[in-house]
Amino acid sequence: MGGLFAGSDEQHRGFRRIALALIALVIVPTAVLLVLGILMLVFYEARLNIVFGLLVMTLVVCLVTGAVLALVLVRREANLSKLQLDFVSKVSHELRTPLTSIRMFAETLRYEQDREKIDTCLDVLQTETRRLSERIERLLDWGRMQAGKRIYERRPTEVPAIIDGAIKAFRSHVLGQERTLEAHTEEDLPAVFADRSALIDAIVNLLTNAHKYSAAHEPIRLRARRVRGEVWISVQDHGIGIERTEHTRIFEKFYRADDRLSRSVEGSGLGLSIVQHVVAAHDGTVELKSEPGNGSTFILRIPIIGEKELAASRQAALPAAQRVD
Repeated sequence: MGGLFAGSDEQHRGFRRIALALIALVIVPTAVLLVLGILMLVFYEARLNIVFGLLVMTLVVCLVTGAVLALVLVRREANLSKLQLDFVSKVSHELRTPLTSIRMFAETLRYEQDREKIDTCLDVLQTETRRLSERIERLLDWGRMQAGKRIYERRPTEVPAIIDGAIKAFRSHVLGQERTLEAHTEEDLPAVFADRSALIDAIVNLLTNAHKYSAAHEPIRLRARRVRGEVWISVQDHGIGIERTEHTRIFEKFYRADDRLSRSVEGSGLGLSIVQHVVAAHDGTVELKSEPGNGSTFILRIPIIGEKELAASRQAALPAAQRVD
């Protein structure tokens, strides 16, 4: 699984940081205080009182600071451990569901004679294997990102091509389900310097989230437009919305908003973390506008390519014999 369990390494590093903090800011000051106490008893002189007093006060401040920092780090690592356990539980459930369907329909095929039912079983098997493959690929992709091994092949790319690719991929995700997708792309949008497949995956993640967390009769709106020196690609839904206090946290790995509906929907808590990683790799940012009950709008802000950069990229793509110095 590559970097899939990179989180456990982070956890070990976190506990090492806690140990170092305890040594540096708690154990060491305590030992020094003990030594100072002994010295004050043995060499008690009035002229040393002020110096020793200041030293004692400084070390006490270090001691208290160290204790607070240690508690904060312990709590942080405990939260991370809990998130990782939740993540393993969710991933196990997500993988178990398609595997159960595959096993059940494979057993049905063993004894089934009706050609129509066989075709139905084969269709379901194809759907479930694709679903399983997508989940495993997402985990592997996230693992590569965590390990810093995700390579983005960026080149000048037309935005309409990215939008069309995302729509086609999303349609295959929700095949057979009722969902209206309204897409609008401004004319004459400038190109962006992008890894086309990575940006398509990021947009599909947002579209899939919108599909999961909004009613089937509510449309999803996908829009691409130019705003100053950036291309803004937005995905808007009319779903449950997100508390303002959660706007930053939902981009954290493993994290999912603590809501009954969101807990009942399948998901590993990695989708938005992957989106943010992809957009950051394109020198862009992700913006969220959302309130509970009023839906959510995610905006990917990707810098456009200047004319000089675009000409240089096209020149570099030419065979050496055709390049103009």
